[in-house]
Amino acid sequence: MKSFPDTSFLCSVYRTQIQSRKADTFMAKLVGPLPVSTFLLLEFRQSLRLQARLNAQDETKGFPKHEVALMLRDLQSDLAAKVIEVVPVDWADVHQIAERLSATHTEQNGHRLADIIQVATALHLAAAGFLTFDANQRLLAEAEGLKVTV
Repeated sequence: MKSFPDTSFLCSVYRTQIQSRKADTFMAKLVGPLPVSTFLLLEFRQSLRLQARLNAQDETKGFPKHEVALMLRDLQSDLAAKVIEVVPVDWADVHQIAERLSATHTEQNGHRLADIIQVATALHLAAAGFLTFDANQRLLAEAEGLKVTV
């Protein structure tokens, strides 16, 4: 497996953001489907729903529900077209790796559990690269020998 993404990468693919050009360039050059886990999809969808809630409470925050609906529709379309593909994961192994990452890196750098799970999944899948625009997650991935490729 070449590269495994995180939520920040998917957000840049499905919504125009500062890093979208880099994400789009990567996706245009990708040979075969982009591997994702069920956890990554859950975290991505959850983050979209949270953004819609934040926007409903305060229009200066998050983004509108209609944008969320478009992003979810585009994601589903890419899953159906195999642009993105869910790969099987042994969650017990991912959790063991995540425990090691947490014990080794969290106290020093303050990593979130979801970020640790994403890097642990990439390691479990023997990915050579990791796709993230999150600086702290980049630190973790690189500390574990993953090449951040965007």
